[in-house]
Amino acid sequence: MTMEAIRKVTEIEERGRAEKAEAEARVKQALAEAEREGQSQLQKTRHEAADHGKDLLRRAEEHAAEAAAEIAKHAQAESDALRNAAKSRLNEAAEMIVGRVVKS
Repeated sequence: MTMEAIRKVTEIEERGRAEKAEAEARVKQALAEAEREGQSQLQKTRHEAADHGKDLLRRAEEHAAEAAAEIAKHAQAESDALRNAAKSRLNEAAEMIVGRVVKS
């Protein structure tokens, strides 16, 4: 082999190693960027999920408060009705007692 041929082979081998090193560097950079993007997307998704959960909880609490207010309203109406019925019977009971006392 002549010196020229040896030099060309060496030059080609060096160029091949350099291209391989560049390719490996590009792959590492692409992986690092993909990792950063993935982590960023994961954080964003977690944040959105937390916000969605808070919103669901807020709406559930609002619904529960509305239901509790409606139940309290019905309970108050029933209580008022029972109280009024008891008042009207109290007068009847008092008249019955007075009537029995007077008869005896």
